[in-house]
Amino acid sequence: MDVGAITEKSMAMSPEIWTRHANPWSGWTRVPILPAMALAIWSRAWIGWASLAIIAVLLVWIWINPRVFPKPKSTDNWMSRGVIGERVWLNRKTVSIPGHHARWAILLSVVSGIGIAPLAWGLWQLEVWPVLLGLTLIMSGKLWFLDRMVWLYADMADEHPDYRAMLY
Repeated sequence: MDVGAITEKSMAMSPEIWTRHANPWSGWTRVPILPAMALAIWSRAWIGWASLAIIAVLLVWIWINPRVFPKPKSTDNWMSRGVIGERVWLNRKTVSIPGHHARWAILLSVVSGIGIAPLAWGLWQLEVWPVLLGLTLIMSGKLWFLDRMVWLYADMADEHPDYRAMLY
C-alpha cells in the first residue's frame, strides 16, 4: 500500500495543482496544521462539541491549501524544491530513483508514523507529554523527509529534463 499515492489521489492533485502547491506559501502554511489540529482536538475539553467546527475548518484548509496560492514566481527555494521532490518520489514507479533516497524516505515515513500512536493516546487521555512526543516525531520526520525530497529532486533533475524544467 502506497500511502503517498493514496493521499495524492484523495487530494485530487493534478499537475496544475502541484505547480500551485510548489508556492512556498502553500508549503509553509501547511507546517502548523498538525499542531493546530492537535490543539483543536484537545480543545474538546474546554469547548466541547464546538471543537468539531475548528477541526472541520482545518480539514478544509488541508484540502484547499494547494489550490489557493498562485503558481510561484520562482521554485528556486527550499520549500518549492521539497514539494517538487515529493512529486519525484510519488513518480518513482515510473521513473526509478536511487535506492538510498527510497530507504531514507521510507525510514522517515516510519518515524512519522510511529508518532501517531503517542499523539493519538495523548489526545485521547489529554496528556501533554505523549502529544508533544507524537508531534515531535511526526513533524521532525516530515520536515526531514521534505529535506530528503530536496536532495532527491537535485539528484533527479540532473538526469531528467522534465524534472529539471520544474525549477525556474
